[in-house]
Amino acid sequence: MSSKETRLVLWLEEVRKEDTPLVGGKNANLGEMIVAGIPVPPGFAVTAYAFKYFLEKTGLGEKIYEMLRKLDVNNTKELEETTRRVREMILAQPMPPEIEEEIKRYYYDLAKKLNMEPSKLRVAVRSSATAEDLPEASFAGQQDTYLNVYGADAVVEHVKRCWASLFTARATFYRVAHGIPHERTHMSVTVQKMVNSRAAGVMFTLHPVTGDESVIVIESGWGLGEAVVGGKVTPDEFIVERGSFRV
Repeated sequence: MSSKETRLVLWLEEVRKEDTPLVGGKNANLGEMIVAGIPVPPGFAVTAYAFKYFLEKTGLGEKIYEMLRKLDVNNTKELEETTRRVREMILAQPMPPEIEEEIKRYYYDLAKKLNMEPSKLRVAVRSSATAEDLPEASFAGQQDTYLNVYGADAVVEHVKRCWASLFTARATFYRVAHGIPHERTHMSVTVQKMVNSRAAGVMFTLHPVTGDESVIVIESGWGLGEAVVGGKVTPDEFIVERGSFRV
């Protein structure tokens, strides 16, 4: 096992696509974008190793997976109640000091890099599951994202909330439906400086409905991209031809 695989936290610029099992698809792609010279808000990844360490250190892993093995996901009431209990167990458990200290250290170092007071550094805390971008299944959007989080204690708490969101009823049902064992799906978390965007959105490198690879589709709205991703607004849509970049 390499030293990277036992790291609790990594800077985004340290991760690459091959690190997806450690940092999830979102973090791995952000790392690749940084290497490619694309502007990316600075930040760090709390690794899937930290998530597994948390479950093992607290003894929650064995309890949670036993509960999920007995769960009938087709029983809606049982699914909702069991997954709620799992999330409550995670949130009620104190963060192991070694993980908490490492997250806080990186948060303070990020503030230092940006020449900001830590109390004024607002970040996005984003889920990055290790099964997020599989060829046969897409978990994107199933776990939680938190915006405008500030303060080291709050960041630590929201990392736990992201971990807990791996066990929503929807995500749990989806894993079972696609034959993906719960024990093999882990959660990394992205912590990035917030950007006060004038407009934001999503770019698809092919048409998301027709699969047409000759176009790029951009859906955008005013303000933060969360409104577009969360379906809270009807976005503007731009279809761009590859090569000519004609809209």
